[in-house]
Amino acid sequence: MINIVLHEPEIPQNTGNIGRTCVATGMRLHLIKPLGFSLDEKQLKRAGLDYWPDLDVTVYESYEDFLSKNEGAKIYYATTKGHKVYTQAQYEPDCYIMFGKESAGIPEEILREHEDTCVRIPMIGETRSLNLSNAVAIVAYEALRQLDFEGMKMKGELHRLTWSN
Repeated sequence: MINIVLHEPEIPQNTGNIGRTCVATGMRLHLIKPLGFSLDEKQLKRAGLDYWPDLDVTVYESYEDFLSKNEGAKIYYATTKGHKVYTQAQYEPDCYIMFGKESAGIPEEILREHEDTCVRIPMIGETRSLNLSNAVAIVAYEALRQLDFEGMKMKGELHRLTWSN
């Protein structure tokens, strides 16, 4: 199971959307404090809809707490500062993909220690970053694609009608 890690997320709606994506894809969500919101906030629940109770989520007191409870984890660090494009990484089934807070990303001290596992999403011009929940979805689905969408429903069904073939 792929793990999504949010390092000090600030916006409840983004975390709610990411939680919903995690439920839909069978991923675990890890939240590293401090959080910019309460886990009881209405915006968090609204963005996550009725999926939030089904979410496998763990909250950590700090980055050090996260590392100590996930020793030996293969972690990819999603950052606009990375040398590799996110599609160049070879994601493992139990890897962790970390994203930073909306206003500043992952601290550079952390990135510098893990330069070889930093990945970025290409953007044009002077664009600083994408919305956090969009960035998570982009990288998460690439990891799932590389793992052949294992365990996921591959064919959609119409609600009232059936497909012709």
